Amino acid sequence: MRKNSMNSGLLPQSATCSVHVCRASCFVLFVAGLFSLAASAARAADERPPNIILIVADDLGWADLNCYGSKYHRTPELDRLAREGMRFTQAYAACPVCSPTRAALMTGKYPARLHLTDWLPGRADQPAQRMLRPPFRQELPLEEVTLAERLRDAGYATAHIGKWHLGGAGFEPQKQGFDINIAGNPAGSTRSYFAPFRRDGQFFPGLDEAPEGEYLTDRLSAEAEKFIEHNRDRPFFLYLPHFAVHTPLQAKPDIVDRYKEQPRPALPQNNPTYAAMLESLDEGVGRVMKKLDDTKIADRTVVIFTSDNGGLATIEGDKTPSTSNAPLREGKGYLYEGGIRVPLLVRWPGSVRAASTCDVPVSSIDLVPTICEIVGRPPEKAQVDGVSVVPLLKQTGPLEPRPLFWHYPHYSNQGGRPGGAIRDGNDKLIEFYDTGRTELFDVQNDSGEGTNLIEKFPEKAAQLAARLRAWRQSVAAQDMRPNPDYHPNPPAKDGSITLAAKSADVHGVMLRFEPLPHKNTLGYWVRPDDWASWEFEATKPGEFRVEILQGCGTGSGGSEVEFAVGEQKLLVTVEDTGGFQKFVRREIGTLKLDQPGRHTLTVKPLKKPGVAVMDLREVKLVPK
Repeated sequence: MRKNSMNSGLLPQSATCSVHVCRASCFVLFVAGLFSLAASAARAADERPPNIILIVADDLGWADLNCYGSKYHRTPELDRLAREGMRFTQAYAACPVCSPTRAALMTGKYPARLHLTDWLPGRADQPAQRMLRPPFRQELPLEEVTLAERLRDAGYATAHIGKWHLGGAGFEPQKQGFDINIAGNPAGSTRSYFAPFRRDGQFFPGLDEAPEGEYLTDRLSAEAEKFIEHNRDRPFFLYLPHFAVHTPLQAKPDIVDRYKEQPRPALPQNNPTYAAMLESLDEGVGRVMKKLDDTKIADRTVVIFTSDNGGLATIEGDKTPSTSNAPLREGKGYLYEGGIRVPLLVRWPGSVRAASTCDVPVSSIDLVPTICEIVGRPPEKAQVDGVSVVPLLKQTGPLEPRPLFWHYPHYSNQGGRPGGAIRDGNDKLIEFYDTGRTELFDVQNDSGEGTNLIEKFPEKAAQLAARLRAWRQSVAAQDMRPNPDYHPNPPAKDGSITLAAKSADVHGVMLRFEPLPHKNTLGYWVRPDDWASWEFEATKPGEFRVEILQGCGTGSGGSEVEFAVGEQKLLVTVEDTGGFQKFVRREIGTLKLDQPGRHTLTVKPLKKPGVAVMDLREVKLVPK
């Protein structure tokens, strides 16, 4: 009897084999589907634009990292970033102070074009200034399109974690394209690096709950880790501008003690507290990199690290300077290389060759177009002043030759004078607005800007000066104006008039003021044609004893120097003091001022038998 297969649930052999084939086929199709979905997910991940992390240190000098030559600071994580990416050796901040550079980092535009040219709210004008600062924006204008807005519009999650310093209420990070803001407010620094994190009676945004004594750099790193974890499955832009290593110099005591215990080298960099702050910053970078590894998104994340200006190399708020930018000249607040050259490290897995270096000059203004090209959203050229450096990162070709410009119409807290600068190829020209002095350097071969070439190449200097003026006009840069209440070097209550080296006008080629902490003197007086002058005011006429604070190296004594006010002249033979920085006070004669008001004292060498005329720290007029 034949069984009904429908009723019995049994199938003929051929049918059974057919079902097995069908099941096998379905299984194969199911597995293939899984592979297809996985492949699609992989393709989607590959096609997804990379994450962007931009880490900005505050007041970190070009020479502060081990990978840039520091022999004192410990920066293993940043050195690792350099080994895994590209290290730029001639990267520049858009300004020698913070807020303008931060505005450039957000917009890709020169601070001069933005009319945001000083730190906010800026240094107030003072009677000792010949020129007044121009009015300038006190916030990043809302009409500017920021990097965060560009990336948010491209589907990125955006976070600002750290120092903002680009405006207060109505101009905070959330108004400029950031979904999240932690710690960003108008402040340029923190009152304390240890919790509670408050300034002017208010908590920093998002930091109102913090364990007592928590270290700010650590907290910002922890917030960055949380943002990465939360957004691991979507493109994100993390802007992490640390407050460190800006003053006040405060660090975790155990790290400071380690630096204090080790021999302090006879090196320019030897501040234990600053070194400890930098070590915590470096650890924070390591934590961010580890989080990328742990979340398995390191290979699709671009990490960029830089600074907002050169290192603080003068005494400001602390008896010991933060750092030295040697071999570069000066530091924060100056248009010399130490004030504007900064570290720049870029890790872009799969596109940037590990342990590569680039010596092409680039600027803060270049990061917006670079990042936008990386994510496939390049801005129109008219929208930014910078250019994409992707060809340098991928080593696919050079950039078109171009000059870089600076406009800083302000007197800085660190002693820098207002001026502008242009770098074109190897040549750099600095123009000082209050005196009209210009200086020319070959910064490729003289990074310390020790040799002023202004007399050797006058035509080149004139051409660069003309380009600088034309650029200022093109960006509608704001000019300074004369100070109607200018009162140079007024007398003290006792009638004495102190003419400090820092307030001198220098004339000629090599003579220059060398600021605290290392010098505080008129130095480099190697040419007898160079001279100095001071404007000063006297409230009463009379006779004044003239005292000088003078130093001179062994074997260089004997220079003859003329000190003069009007037709009155005092001839002085420079004494050998056993060192240019070994100063002795000397009374050199008497000058008579017939009337109150403004006068000018000049100091001109007549003969120089040694290597230099002298170092001159001070001239003092004491009423008789």
